[in-house]
Formats: sequence, structure tokens, C-alpha cells
Amino acid sequence: MGNLMKTEWYKLKKDRSFRTLALILIIFSVLYPFTMQSNEGVSKLSLSEFFLYQVLSINSDIVKLIPCIFAGFFITSEYSNGTMKSIASSGNSRLRIYFAKLIMFSIGSILIMLILPIFMTTSVNLFFDFNGATDWIFILKAFVVVTLYAAAFASIMAIIATIFTDSGKTIGLLIMFFALVNSILDFISSKITSLKTIIDHTVFMLYPKIYKLDQLDHTEFTTLILIPILTFIVLGILGSFIFRKKEIK
Repeated sequence: MGNLMKTEWYKLKKDRSFRTLALILIIFSVLYPFTMQSNEGVSKLSLSEFFLYQVLSINSDIVKLIPCIFAGFFITSEYSNGTMKSIASSGNSRLRIYFAKLIMFSIGSILIMLILPIFMTTSVNLFFDFNGATDWIFILKAFVVVTLYAAAFASIMAIIATIFTDSGKTIGLLIMFFALVNSILDFISSKITSLKTIIDHTVFMLYPKIYKLDQLDHTEFTTLILIPILTFIVLGILGSFIFRKKEIK
């Protein structure tokens, strides 16, 4: 497993899609303050409030959509160029191969997810004068939650990328799925009320609660933390089963 992880880490560092997406997000984050017309509204906020209402709001779509592009290149492209066939015939078990790929893809997704919050928060903090003290504990808690949900979403993307071995189809399907899934789940829960509790406790419906992070009680915060962890474990096992049964050409 150690050698597989080292190999996947090397591929992650050299992956052009990862470096390109990371560079775009860094540039956008650093230049974002210059797109704001004035600092009148900003000066009335604390950095913590700006982070909650602006940074996390912008980052919410990135959490679910940018890694879709990354999945198409980092995972699916290995099927089309023959890399996955070589790895599968290397003697390592498919369970180890899948989890090594999943873990490294999740790390890459997490790094992508954290770029905008870290760099944008830093850049606006240097550019504007914020009102009041900064609640760094709150910001740290938000980073932890974003990290967990990035990993949970990555486990979903990894399954779809494993099923479809074409990068274009994978990216298109993933973007469409993550763009529509919340609306679809809202519709289903309104029509089938018996499923509402289950749907309300999916990672898709829980993630928006990050905007109310400072208002959650202990039980709600625990649920917000545990669900993505359980999702990652369950879907990781399911994905490894699919990968083990998959015929790799």
C-alpha cells in the first residue's frame, strides 16, 4: 500500500489538471479584492463574517464542481491511456489500488477546496480593514468541515469516474449531477415524505449548513461532521467493490 500511495502522490504532483486548476484558483483568490468596487460594505463586517458570507459562498460551487474536472483527468484518463490496466496487472489487490487512488484523489480535491478560502481570506485581510476581532476558531472549524465534505464528494466522484472510462462523459455527467442533485433531492423529499429524514441527512443537504456553523448545537455539529466521514467510508467500500468487478481493457 505504501508504494501505491507514493506512486499516486507522485502522479498527483505531476498532474497538469491539478496544477492548472490550483493556479487558476490562486490567481482568482489573490485578485478578488481588486474586483470589489469599494470597501464600504466590507468595513462593516468582521473578517469572520466576510469569510462566512462571501468566501464560503463563492467556494460552495468550487467544492462540488471543480473536482469534477480533476476526476475526469486524474482517474478516468488512466483507463483510456492504459495506465490502469498496467496497475491492475501489477500484483497489487484491486482493493488497495482503488483506495490508494481514492485517498490521493481526495487529498487533491481537499487541496483544491482549501486554496480559495485560504488565499482569498488572506488577500482580503491584507487589502481591507475589517471591523471587530477575528474568530480564528470559527474559521478553523469551517476549514475542517470543508475538508470532510470535499473528501465525501470525492468518494462519489471516484465511483462515477470508475464506471465511465471516458473523461468527457465523466466530467459532463459529474458537473450535471452535482449541479442538479440538491434540486432533485428537494423534489423527491417533497413528494415522498417518508424519505425526507434520510435525504435531509445526506452530504448534499447537510453541506449548506456550513453557513450556520456558528448557530449549530452540539448534536447538529456532530451530525455535520459524522455524515461525510461515514459517506466516505461506505462509498469507498462500494467503489472498491465496483472496481474489483470491473473489466479493465
